Amino acid sequence: MSNLSPFLNPGPRTKPNTLALAHLSRDNIEPIYLNDTSDAIDGYAEGAVLNTRFGSFPHSTLLNKPWGSQIRASVVDTGSRGRKLKPNNDAEPEKEPENDVEDAGSGVVIAKDVKTASSGFIHILPPTPELWTTSLPHRTQVVYTPDYSYILHRIRARPGMKIIEAGAGSGSFTHAAARAIYNGYPKDAQDARGKVFSFEYNQDRYEKMRQEISDHRLDKLVQITHRDVYNNGFLVDGESPEAECVFLDLPAPWKALPHLSRQKPTPSQLLGSELDCLGNTDSEWKSPLHAGRTVYICTFSPCIEQVTKTIDVMRRLGWMDIEMVEVAHKKILVMRERIGLNIPAGERGSSQTAANVTEAITKLKEIEGRFKNQHPQNRDADVDMDDGEDIMVDTKPINGKNKRDSQTDEAEDASSIKPWMAGRLIHRTEPELKTHTSYLVFAVLPQEWSEAQEAAAFANWPCGNESKVIGSLDKEARKKEKREMLQGKKRKKDPNNKSEGGRASSPKKSKAS
Repeated sequence: MSNLSPFLNPGPRTKPNTLALAHLSRDNIEPIYLNDTSDAIDGYAEGAVLNTRFGSFPHSTLLNKPWGSQIRASVVDTGSRGRKLKPNNDAEPEKEPENDVEDAGSGVVIAKDVKTASSGFIHILPPTPELWTTSLPHRTQVVYTPDYSYILHRIRARPGMKIIEAGAGSGSFTHAAARAIYNGYPKDAQDARGKVFSFEYNQDRYEKMRQEISDHRLDKLVQITHRDVYNNGFLVDGESPEAECVFLDLPAPWKALPHLSRQKPTPSQLLGSELDCLGNTDSEWKSPLHAGRTVYICTFSPCIEQVTKTIDVMRRLGWMDIEMVEVAHKKILVMRERIGLNIPAGERGSSQTAANVTEAITKLKEIEGRFKNQHPQNRDADVDMDDGEDIMVDTKPINGKNKRDSQTDEAEDASSIKPWMAGRLIHRTEPELKTHTSYLVFAVLPQEWSEAQEAAAFANWPCGNESKVIGSLDKEARKKEKREMLQGKKRKKDPNNKSEGGRASSPKKSKAS
């Protein structure tokens, strides 16, 4: 499908006029829209060019490449930027740039095959919600991957569900939610498939968010609306979105909760929500929630005061299983560290320090020996560390058996140990956390039962006519039933009423007789 979003199915290779992510370094990813035009753009004869600290990358070198490919920088002409081509005259024409040729008939600069530069390289990656979160332009504080992955799990987001999101912001959660509920593009307005109903109050953020959703080809899965949900609620075009999942990233989520009810809240329920009324009191109440399913909600609040107000209103409106969670995400880096004085300096994961006391003493003796050889006239017997023994300058490290290893043995040991297994295994926590602390409040609103559903449930499981249920009989009746059951088991045995040894057993008198 040509209109399929690259977030859902990017395909095996890069395509023109689609979003791609240029991976510059571990913490630096830049989104670009690949352009396949051959005309000069911004003065570059090569067309559209991505300029980074690792070099220049024309878009022509990024197209039709397998995702994950390493792209080398190119030699790009920057001398003709902003200059117009002079008309052809008798004067000697200027020297053409290295990568350019001039079309005299049209006056358009056409790019040749660019040459590879030695400045650096990048990797071209397909767009995913996780990579988009790290590279998107920040318009507000975004919801990072550790938070929204846990949120989507707790609110039961899955293909075919409908999600209400209030506070679109930069669109981090929106892209992740669109992937979670995707079960195909809807064919028409009556096609009930998964969809995200996003609401944004700020006009500028709404316009930018709507443009991004259109550019990413998610407009059929995400419907964004410019609205103040505190006062105007969550209906879309006057109709209920019938949502099963709700995510509120708002400064005051308790003000929006009265609109997320099965029935119109009473004045006593609205006491803590700071809302006196809910729109026109004469209009018919429409709930934005699905009446036949349980609804799961999550609110995202950075302050504990916001959490307490939100929970108070939730309890008034009938939300159940209220729980607050804080996600403290951090990475643990596991690596091998090589310690020893014989390790060359500059190697990654190496530390030129003494591994043990024996190695430290050996190094000190080596230094002392070199000093004595260089300054024999200043030699002081009281300062000698060898106690009268001869010290070799080429002293080598001593192993754990107090024997000197030859150069051949060291080479054999080094070759037998695999490089990735050398050194001791250590772990360190990430020095900087790429996230922010917030409190997640989860709650559940049970399914709404109609009279017909209640009657059907009563027909399957009648109430008051139960049999053989503890509590339906009194104590004496249960004792009598137990005696009858034991007597029936005795009669099923041998009719002669004989025991296993062959002797006849005398009948026992019952306590009740």
